[in-house]
Amino acid sequence: MQTTLYLTRHGQTEWNLNKKMQGHLDSPLTDYGMRQAEWLKERLENIQFDAIYSSSSPRAVSTAQILSGNRPLPISTLDSLKEINMGLWEGQQIDWIQQQFPVQYDLFFNDPHLYRPTGHGESYSELLERTIPALNHILAEHQGQQVLIVTHRITLKVIMSYFLGKPLHEIGSMPDIHPTALCKMIMNNDVPKVELYGDTSHYRE
Repeated sequence: MQTTLYLTRHGQTEWNLNKKMQGHLDSPLTDYGMRQAEWLKERLENIQFDAIYSSSSPRAVSTAQILSGNRPLPISTLDSLKEINMGLWEGQQIDWIQQQFPVQYDLFFNDPHLYRPTGHGESYSELLERTIPALNHILAEHQGQQVLIVTHRITLKVIMSYFLGKPLHEIGSMPDIHPTALCKMIMNNDVPKVELYGDTSHYRE
């Protein structure tokens, strides 16, 4: 039995544009972020989704609402799909974080298995421990179906690293995932096959 997951990151937000870390905090989609979601919506319009899941963060829910289009499907929101909790970095300018925490900032992107949050945040291992059970639950609930999932940059990299069979220390070398970039994973007899990773071919500018 084949189950297909389409996974994406939310569209560009105001804090993305202003170079601020978000994590569990939130900022609205920009006009460009809404256009990115519209482009992906058109790309997915002929796919018959059986369920739509989203991180409970408003920027992800807003993206999911655009992507759902005219489909009569509820959007199921899950805290377990939220972005990694970045502790004291949330809401701060990236330049300031780089100046104040240069080592940890470098580890966050390049050696995630060594990264430890500043303040009450999450490690990559903790992120993995909360997201993968949620993904496995979705796969179990929707066997033989097609599911759309809207989540976040780091959360999606962790999810895809898991399905690609990569350990945490290799996540830093994986390509970045841009706003509304599309990933596609097919689970067939409990064997995952990644067909798309961070694809932005629907971008128009």
